[in-house]
Amino acid sequence: MKTSLVTLSCGQSPRTDILPLLLEHLPEEQIVHVGLLDGLTHAQIEQQYTPEKGSKVQVIRLNEGSLVSVSAEKITAGLQRRILLLEECGYDTILLLCSGDCGPLYASIAVLLEPDRLVPPLVKAIVGGHQVGIVVSAAGQIHAQANKWKNLKHPPCFAVASPYQTNDDPLIEAALSLQEQGADVVVLDCMGYHPRHRDFLQALLGIPVLLSNVLIARLAAELLV
Repeated sequence: MKTSLVTLSCGQSPRTDILPLLLEHLPEEQIVHVGLLDGLTHAQIEQQYTPEKGSKVQVIRLNEGSLVSVSAEKITAGLQRRILLLEECGYDTILLLCSGDCGPLYASIAVLLEPDRLVPPLVKAIVGGHQVGIVVSAAGQIHAQANKWKNLKHPPCFAVASPYQTNDDPLIEAALSLQEQGADVVVLDCMGYHPRHRDFLQALLGIPVLLSNVLIARLAAELLV
């Protein structure tokens, strides 16, 4: 069977936090995983992606758990070069494993699936006029998220809870905050959130909870032949 889909991460591959979720919807034999920072040491990452003074910073979690601060512009440029290279390698579909704004990216031939571009219209179609609460992984993301979700019927409310916490206390606090703000649908908008987070919040709040990564994985599955 032809390998036709490649996942592309801003960090390193494979994304072990996301892979089991993807494989619930996508056939493993048709997927290859690529990370922009694959094979680079910390020193090499700093040399190639250190942000300039005053430039936009992006925080990336490496596979061994540490966080690195990199230039968002350099990451965007690197992703674009990698997308064109993957097209040359013959991949039909490229799935970007990042729910944030990675800048203006394009593919010449392949289908490029960008969660930041595709998930908000899907959620809008699903929730209609309901009040949406968005959980993000870091407070610094909220400003960009407000623009991302601007086409919802009502402006969303926000809360912060990293999917990588060792306990659920931040998630509980975020959920209760959204409930107080009137949310009757919650979106977990980070690729690191897991179905267990969704199930936990649905049981806690008694309202629908959507996972961005599940929505995009199901969409990717529809494109495989």
